[in-house]
Amino acid sequence: MAGADEAGRGCLAGPLVAAGVLFDLERLRPADVRALSVLNDSKQHTQETREELYPRVLRIATRVHVVSRCARGIDGRGLHRTNLAALRDALRGVAVDGCLCLSDGFALGQDFEWECRPIVDGDAKSAAIAAASIVAKVTRDRFMHRAEERHPGWGFVDHVGYSTPEHREAIRRQGVSPLHRMSFQSAAYQQLAL
Repeated sequence: MAGADEAGRGCLAGPLVAAGVLFDLERLRPADVRALSVLNDSKQHTQETREELYPRVLRIATRVHVVSRCARGIDGRGLHRTNLAALRDALRGVAVDGCLCLSDGFALGQDFEWECRPIVDGDAKSAAIAAASIVAKVTRDRFMHRAEERHPGWGFVDHVGYSTPEHREAIRRQGVSPLHRMSFQSAAYQQLAL
């Protein structure tokens, strides 16, 4: 069973990160099943819990593959197309003969070479999708925390690129960084003379 999910789709800044996770259900031990039983949508966990789950997923998964798409790529290709391509690439990195691929909510298209089912709210219904959600979110958050050092003043360490009042105020105060997605029609950008 392979699952894919993304993090950062709705952000004003930073990459979109997709992860694919493959579990070999025949190799999972009862202890592994118990360790994975707390998995859920990454947004339902605290940052501390996600950080605890991350190495657990990496230890138990048969394969993990992470892809990232930068702000400029999102702006050039469009968010939806970028998201679908990232999810496909994440699953391609983990899929093996005979596995079923699941994606969180998005049909990946008929040109995808593996059997794949979109599962609405999949991160709450599938351990593979929930594991991918954790991997994608932790990977992206770590990137955004490091980005704070290179791009100080926007508060990336706190909001990791999402549209918060503090983030919008930082954009008003100092403009945009190279990490900002300019294709978004956000009120945060309307205040700027671009």
